[in-house]
Amino acid sequence: MKFIKQQRLKKNIYPKVKDIFNAFKFTPFYGIKIVIIGQDPYHNRNQAHGLAFSVCSKCTIIPPSLKNIFKEIYNDLKKKSLFTNGCLIPWAKQGILLLNTILTVEENKPMSHANVGWEIFTDQIVSNINKLKKNIIFILWGSFAKKKLPLINKKKHFILTSSHPSPLSAHRGFIGCNHFSKTNKILLKIKKKIIVW
Repeated sequence: MKFIKQQRLKKNIYPKVKDIFNAFKFTPFYGIKIVIIGQDPYHNRNQAHGLAFSVCSKCTIIPPSLKNIFKEIYNDLKKKSLFTNGCLIPWAKQGILLLNTILTVEENKPMSHANVGWEIFTDQIVSNINKLKKNIIFILWGSFAKKKLPLINKKKHFILTSSHPSPLSAHRGFIGCNHFSKTNKILLKIKKKIIVW
């Protein structure tokens, strides 16, 4: 946090200080049903607000990865997402922890805050969820998310993996993964309320 504070004195860092830990604000520990793990925050102005893959409600441009997520929802469920403005707070409020591996980024410099300590922090979050909860659905899209696999007990939890929804890699497994219908089938099986995607 000291490093980020110093960086903010001379650079634009996203998200805003008040938004860094929004994932935990909107999805309290007791309410977690699903964990979707992303990479690092969007690096353009007025996008990142502390939830993986989500953009703040005043953002007028849907990032390409999120566009692909909405496309996959449509292809999988044969209906549009109710939340196509790009703000995924309604998902978070239904029990989906939208956790990035790295929680801050410098403007226009993706992955600029890799290896400053966030990975240690988010490893601990995943480890605690793995240890203290059961029947959590972990959705890991892309290589950064898959680095968390060794921290998850697959006998105790459910794990869905694919490539990242970015246009660069979506065709390698994300498109057609059907993770949204699969997640709801698992929730029905364990007698939990399904997600309105």
